Amino acid sequence: MVARPRKNGPICGCATTKTALPRPDAAVHAVGRSLRRVAGGPLGAVPGLPDRLGTAARRALRAPPGDPRLVTTDDPDHLDRFRTRGAHAAPADGPASTPPADPSATIGAAVDRADAPDPEDPRKPPSPPDLTRPSWRYALRMTVREFQTDNATDLAAALTYFAVLALFPAVLALVSVFGLFGDAQVVVDRVMALVDEMAGDLDLQQVQTVVEDLASQDRAGIALITGLVVALWSASGYVAAFSRAMNRIYEIDEGRPFWKLRPVLLLVTLVTVLLVAVTLAAMVLSGPVAEAIGGAIGLSDVAVTVWDIAKWLVIAVLVALTIALLYWATPNVRQPRFRWISVGSFVALLVWALGTAGFAFYVATFGRYGETYGALAGVIVFLLWLWITNNALLFGAELDAELERARELQAGIAAEETLQLPPRDTRASAKRRTKGAQAVAAGRALRLARGRRAGAAS
Repeated sequence: MVARPRKNGPICGCATTKTALPRPDAAVHAVGRSLRRVAGGPLGAVPGLPDRLGTAARRALRAPPGDPRLVTTDDPDHLDRFRTRGAHAAPADGPASTPPADPSATIGAAVDRADAPDPEDPRKPPSPPDLTRPSWRYALRMTVREFQTDNATDLAAALTYFAVLALFPAVLALVSVFGLFGDAQVVVDRVMALVDEMAGDLDLQQVQTVVEDLASQDRAGIALITGLVVALWSASGYVAAFSRAMNRIYEIDEGRPFWKLRPVLLLVTLVTVLLVAVTLAAMVLSGPVAEAIGGAIGLSDVAVTVWDIAKWLVIAVLVALTIALLYWATPNVRQPRFRWISVGSFVALLVWALGTAGFAFYVATFGRYGETYGALAGVIVFLLWLWITNNALLFGAELDAELERARELQAGIAAEETLQLPPRDTRASAKRRTKGAQAVAAGRALRLARGRRAGAAS
């Protein structure tokens, strides 16, 4: 098994018994090792020791390069991992090192982690509330650090692109779902009215025209089912992109073959569309619509008023459930049991709400998108809002991943460099590794032959 190099991390091929890691990775890894050895062990119960641990970690983070406070390690497993990473690294003042006899042993970025402990390992704290204060501080600090290291804002931009491509197929799928149970046009009109209220002075006439055209198309029977399947297939492109982003966050490559991965993505897309449909239905069932339905089924005015207040909590729970589903089902790692609402999904929802409110205030108060972009102002604002939404989703995913890392460290599992969660599948990554080894072998043969065909005369 070959560890994938940590992003912006060191590559060390030295054979000394003690290795100093470049800052800031040295301090970060030192904090993780300290949590694993101290905070999660019997010494964690010593009064004041976790706080002193945090102080030492902060000093290490502030230490300049070469400072004697920079933590070193003599952990054999730790050194072995860095020797493996540096198998092909050239010394600073010498020729390239000799490659191993079996290139497939070190080629490929896949981190299969087949020997990782079970996600529900009994040594781990049962849930995030059981983490110690040093573990929480470590997880929060690492969340911010990894969000930057993973270039999550760039990932959010890519997800925004795929979201735009998947938007109208998803709307078509939503309209088809509503058409199965009633008049889709009524729901679409109500939703567009809500969007128009939130958009303020922005012109959304073009978007509204496209959505209403989709809703007005009459489909039934086979045509409806076929259209729904095609729409789900197209909309699953966003879920596939989100899966790749989650694999990056969890530090693992995709190992599931196409025939196994694609049905999972389609199923997640379908469930997501259904959850969004229920969320939109809850938004529509308010005001005069709720009063009319309440009167038809015999509900009192008090019940209708209670629903008008409680529906926002229901909507928040549905959105958090949708986010938790994306977090749990898309990455190629076996995670702990599914939780209806994870800490990361709740934080993502909170960050999204604050970001949306702040962005709406900015657009309404300071923004001059209409003067700059003219008729495209509504589209530009919508794209920026999608980008903010995807940033919130990725931040919540990073938080969930780092909380899992903190659970592993507190249990004494060496996760300071790479999360220790077993993969769902490794066949695709193993195949890529083999092809990569063959490509490197061919390149090496070409180098040794100085560009001539094998067997040609010198």
